[in-house]
Amino acid sequence: MRYAVLVTGPAGAGKSTFSTALMTHLRASKRTAHLVNLDPAAAPESFEYTPSIDIKDLVSLEDVMGELGYGPNGGLVYCFEYLLQNMDWLEEEIGEFEDDYLIIDCPGQIELYTHHPFLPTLVRNLSRLGLRTSAVYLLESQFMEDKYKFFSGVLSAMSAMVNLEIPWINVMSKMDLVLPNAEEPAAGARNGLRTQRNLARYLDPDPLLLAAPRGRGDDANAVNPRFHALNQAIVQLVSRLGSLLRGGR
Repeated sequence: MRYAVLVTGPAGAGKSTFSTALMTHLRASKRTAHLVNLDPAAAPESFEYTPSIDIKDLVSLEDVMGELGYGPNGGLVYCFEYLLQNMDWLEEEIGEFEDDYLIIDCPGQIELYTHHPFLPTLVRNLSRLGLRTSAVYLLESQFMEDKYKFFSGVLSAMSAMVNLEIPWINVMSKMDLVLPNAEEPAAGARNGLRTQRNLARYLDPDPLLLAAPRGRGDDANAVNPRFHALNQAIVQLVSRLGSLLRGGR
């Protein structure tokens, strides 16, 4: 049996670092694992493990931008369209691996996960090739420092999850940048002082509790009534989807 893990998430979330750590863990566990690079803009020095399959062997963003005059986003879309038109190349590259784990490091353009058909089409092709496919979605821990950023991150993860329709795990990354207690100096914390206690409530949250009624909460005085109503609608959507995915009604 062959397995594939799509490592997804926005730019700068730590996807390549996570892929390296997962590769190290699998190899330490005596599992055969291979890194697959699906980022046509990735620099070779960004990988600790040399990719066994690299989309840049088929098409690179630098070549597309130079030869066709596309910008970065348009060039990336072109690269994925070109990949889907040449799935026989990927099938041939994957064909030699048996009973292996493929760790697929994806690019950081969020639109590829949320509303473009590229990754869902790729997932269907991987399933056709007999790979059991799952995904992780990384969000930087410091991005989850308050309820509004939490809602934004949850919605992006939920949109990608619904779009891909495969087994899914959301991961908080870069926890080493979160200071463990308020007594530590803020040096090294990129966005200033953040404590792990402040993030703990987001690890297994009740979305309805995070949308505190007006007049309560640390920023209640600044909440516009319409903004609060929108937040309530969002958390109800998140809560209902969570119940559906857990087998509830």
